[in-house]
Amino acid sequence: QVQLVESGGGLLQAGGSLRLSCSASGRTFSSYGMGWFRQAPGKEREFVAAISWSGGNTNYADSVKGRFTISRDNAKNTVYLEMNSLKPEDTAVYYCAAERYLTLRTGPMVPVDFGSWGRGTQVTVSS
Repeated sequence: QVQLVESGGGLLQAGGSLRLSCSASGRTFSSYGMGWFRQAPGKEREFVAAISWSGGNTNYADSVKGRFTISRDNAKNTVYLEMNSLKPEDTAVYYCAAERYLTLRTGPMVPVDFGSWGRGTQVTVSS
């Protein structure tokens, strides 16, 4: 398993932008598919975005398509989530997740697809 640490969360106004980062330990990062999930108070953890080990394939929740972009830098063992046009409903704790040799679904990923998780970073969007 890899150890994951998220960073980049914060408080901002609606319409703003933010980039989250997730740094992974280990020398096998390039074999892991990566994902971002979020969880708002009182709600279940929901899928946001995922990226294949090579970065060649991505998958997004409908609620963030066109606004969020997931990317990775295997040389830096890091995956990013660029978030634009943020809305108050994007407020949540954002979690990074990893799974070796992950196969992306055609639909939303689910938490059980991933075996490693970070502790999360808070994103708060005010109206």
